[in-house]
Amino acid sequence: MSMMQLVVVGLVMLLGLFGVLLPGVPGPPIVWAAVLWWAMTDRSGLAWTVLMGATAVLLLNQAVKWLLPARDLRAVGAPYRTLFLAGAAGIVGFFVIPVIGVLLGALGGLYVLERVRLGSRGDAWASTRTVMRAIGLSVLIELIACLVVVGAWTGAVIAG
Repeated sequence: MSMMQLVVVGLVMLLGLFGVLLPGVPGPPIVWAAVLWWAMTDRSGLAWTVLMGATAVLLLNQAVKWLLPARDLRAVGAPYRTLFLAGAAGIVGFFVIPVIGVLLGALGGLYVLERVRLGSRGDAWASTRTVMRAIGLSVLIELIACLVVVGAWTGAVIAG
């Protein structure tokens, strides 16, 4: 696979990661499709192993998401922009501090955004807890699953 194709696959995966954060955009299927594209072009044993692992992780993600109670962010009162930007901070955090950075970035970003929006520290903490209870856990689980797949793909590309 050429360097340009790898860059395009990486951009499609990045689109999938942001798709997790945007309502109506199917993030995990986009990430999986990018891995499928890479595996079908690369055709190595490692590529097929990453594809099988990605399939298992994303199917497990869907099963876990269905087990969580569905909640609406509008009922909590926080704008969609807040969740999107907190998720983007989680993506950045994942690459700055591998694995645990996603939690630190997402929760830290959510708190900072709510602090700016609401003004006081106490209100920001209360809102952060409420948002995380409402839908943050579901989105965070999906984002972590997609980041695990992207991380496995990145490791395989570097190793290959």
